[in-house]
Amino acid sequence: MTVYFIGAGPGAADLITVRGARLLAASPVCLYAGSLVPVELLAECPEGARLVDTADLDIEQITAELVRAHADGHDVARLHSGDPSVFSAVNEQMKRLDEAGIPYEIVPGVPAFAAAAASLKRELTVPTVGQTVILTRIAQRATAMPPGEDLATLGRSGALIVLHLAARYVDRVVEELLPHYGADCPAAVVAMASRPDEIVLRGTLDSIAGQVKAAGVIRTAVIMVGRTLGAEQFRDSHLYSVGRDRGACGS
Repeated sequence: MTVYFIGAGPGAADLITVRGARLLAASPVCLYAGSLVPVELLAECPEGARLVDTADLDIEQITAELVRAHADGHDVARLHSGDPSVFSAVNEQMKRLDEAGIPYEIVPGVPAFAAAAASLKRELTVPTVGQTVILTRIAQRATAMPPGEDLATLGRSGALIVLHLAARYVDRVVEELLPHYGADCPAAVVAMASRPDEIVLRGTLDSIAGQVKAAGVIRTAVIMVGRTLGAEQFRDSHLYSVGRDRGACGS
């Protein structure tokens, strides 16, 4: 048997990949985070599948479910919101599977920041304005950030910053980024990206906190701060430039 760590996407059930949906439909066991994964996806599981909501389980209980499925000879669809490569806590699960000799694969998914950018109708990298995106979070009630990865340090780059798990602490985010980005820097918050109850807030660094509080956004959201969010004057990309040499490759 194999455990498939599947990126379920940002919220909309139809944003799971074709590969992820195919594996979900073929796996007799499905572990999912009930508070984050769209319930509509569970309808894709085969009839009679064992469905386990991991929202209230610790890592050892989750591992026990995976080991049990392996002993029974069943493949497992382990659904994670967004993409497993970012803030998904798959590392500790894979480590335990390695120790138990249980095979696994990772199936990418649409990350929350990509869905948020789509809702904002913005490309996050804009020629001559910004070509770097920093994906990060802040240390509050979660694991401490490594040295040099605090907002004050990251903010010195001036790059577009995308913050996960930080909407509840938006005042702190604004306070730490203001010295580096300025009060007029474009900012946005997208909560429940791609879902029917999606909330999209646009403003500047000095106004976004008030909007977040007024909308009651405290979770399942990303905060974005950077000049590319408001870029209107920029050079066309070299990719499609009329001046680019488009000679045949290998000629």
